[in-house]
Amino acid sequence: MKIRLHRFSRRTLTAATALVGVASLAIGAHAALYKRPVDMARVATATAIETKTTSSRLALVIGNAHYPDAASPLLQPINDARLLSASLRHEGYDVDMIEDASRDEILRAVERIKARAGKDATVMLFFGGYGIQSGRDNYMIPVDAKIWTEADVRRSGVSVEQVLAEIKAAGAHTNLAVLDASRRNPYERRFRAYSHGLAPIETPANALVLSSATPGQVADDNNGPNSMVVGELVGSLSSPASAEAAFAKARQAVIKATNGAQVPSMTSSLVADVPPVPVADATPNTGG
Repeated sequence: MKIRLHRFSRRTLTAATALVGVASLAIGAHAALYKRPVDMARVATATAIETKTTSSRLALVIGNAHYPDAASPLLQPINDARLLSASLRHEGYDVDMIEDASRDEILRAVERIKARAGKDATVMLFFGGYGIQSGRDNYMIPVDAKIWTEADVRRSGVSVEQVLAEIKAAGAHTNLAVLDASRRNPYERRFRAYSHGLAPIETPANALVLSSATPGQVADDNNGPNSMVVGELVGSLSSPASAEAAFAKARQAVIKATNGAQVPSMTSSLVADVPPVPVADATPNTGG
C-alpha cells in the first residue's frame, strides 16, 4: 500500500500559523475578561480592609452591670455603653462595644484596638461598672472577678493605666478615656473599712481622662436610665470644639446639676487641641 504524503506550500503554512495566533489571542482575551472581575474584587476587598484597619477614630466601650457578688445589677452601665456607642458611631467612630465582659473579653478587646491604632488614630476608652484603686493604679473590674483581698484586685482586674499605656505604645496619637466607675462596690468592704473610689489617673503622653468623681470619692447613681457623666458627655461630643472643651463642658454640667455633690475629675496631658469628631464632620457646610 502506498501512502501519499501531502506537500504543504509555504503559503499554506503561513496561513495556518496566523490562524493559531488568532486563536491564542482570543483565548487569552477571554481569560483576561474572566479574571478581571476577580482581581477587581480582591482589590476592593483589600482596600476596604485597609480603610477599616486604619480608621482615625476608634472606641472601646465597656458596660458591666451584672456582678455575681453585688446584691443587684447596676442599672446604668449597659444603658450608658449603648447610648455612648450610638453617639460615637454617629460622629464617625469605629466602635467595639462589649457588655458584661469577663477579664479575658476585656483583654481581647484591648488587643483588637491596639492592632488597629494607627499613628494618626484617636482612641476613646469608656468603662462603666465597678472600679477599684490599688496602689497607684485603677482597675476595671470584670464581671467574673473573684475578689477577697487587695491582691485579688490586681489579679482579677484590668489596669486602666496599663491599657492606656499599651494603646499609646501601639501607635495611637491621642487617648481619650471616660471612667464611670467611682461606685461603692461589694468588694472593697471585704478588706477596707470604706470605699476609696478611684485614684488620680496617671496618663500617658497626649491623653485626656474624665472620671465620674473626685479621686478618693464615690458617686451614687441617680434614678435616671443613664449616668450624669454619660448623659452630659453625649450632648457635648457633637460640638466642633476641642475634646478638652467637650469634657470640661460635661464636667461643669454634672457639677451644676448635682449642686456640687458630684465633681467629676479631669486629667489632661494633651499637647494640642484635639477635636472630639473629625474636623470635616464638625465644620458646617457653607456651600459654594
